[in-house]
Amino acid sequence: MSGTAVGTDTVVAEWPDAVATELRSKPATAGAARKHLPRPADHTMPVTPGAPWTDDPYAHALRTGRGPLFLRRLSHPGRPDGFGEEQALPLDVERWCAPADAADTTVLRRCTGSVLDVGCGPGRLVAALAARGVPALGVDVSRAAVSRTRRSGGAAVQRSVFDRLPGEGRWGTVLLMDGNIGIDGDPVALLRRLRELAAPGGLLLAEAAPQDVDERLTVRVEDAHGHHGQPFSWARLGTTALLYAARSAGWIQTGRWTAEGRPFVELRRPHAEHPDAQARITERRPPS
Repeated sequence: MSGTAVGTDTVVAEWPDAVATELRSKPATAGAARKHLPRPADHTMPVTPGAPWTDDPYAHALRTGRGPLFLRRLSHPGRPDGFGEEQALPLDVERWCAPADAADTTVLRRCTGSVLDVGCGPGRLVAALAARGVPALGVDVSRAAVSRTRRSGGAAVQRSVFDRLPGEGRWGTVLLMDGNIGIDGDPVALLRRLRELAAPGGLLLAEAAPQDVDERLTVRVEDAHGHHGQPFSWARLGTTALLYAARSAGWIQTGRWTAEGRPFVELRRPHAEHPDAQARITERRPPS
């Protein structure tokens, strides 16, 4: 771990003004974040009005630290089977709510400078970094996620990653774990946004799906009793697809590894003087 790498001092210096209000006991409202979330589709089981990832059953699972919880694929008019055989993807709530594990540690050891955890969930990585004395901030649209992160000793704000965030362009490391490449259903747009947040030469440490997939989906969060939240756009990318999307967004691959069956990639934002830093890169898909 490095406490002196790119992005540390300037980001932390912003926190008293930019984050202090949101680090008090009551999280900020999610009104601004909801502007950037997909418009909910029609659903068959009414739930409390709100945005995806902010209401039951996801919030309930984070408060209790237990599942089961699933990401349910919804049928497409042209694919009534629900996009294939696997209809519901289990969400690993218990692991998310537990302390950082051995696979997580392989990621944390690569972090340099101040760290922004995008879609931090219940905050195990932010808390682990804080315990090591590393400046770290989580961002999540879920009030329950932000509250749990703060209770675990981490700092977090309730916002969308597409909202204005502290330290834009100065984070030494950005984390994108636990399937969060799927945020908003447009991986290239998300990766371009993360490139704006990272410092020149900064890192993006991202987790890919363990399967060789490249999917754009409409999904909803669902518990074992069929209670669910509102539908929203999502994506699933294996390592190959994630690297293609990253190249399209202007990232340079600097590493890849697998730990405990979870695949990870290390990407770097080019320095301003890098000849490819401002180049327009055409998105390319893996060969079929």
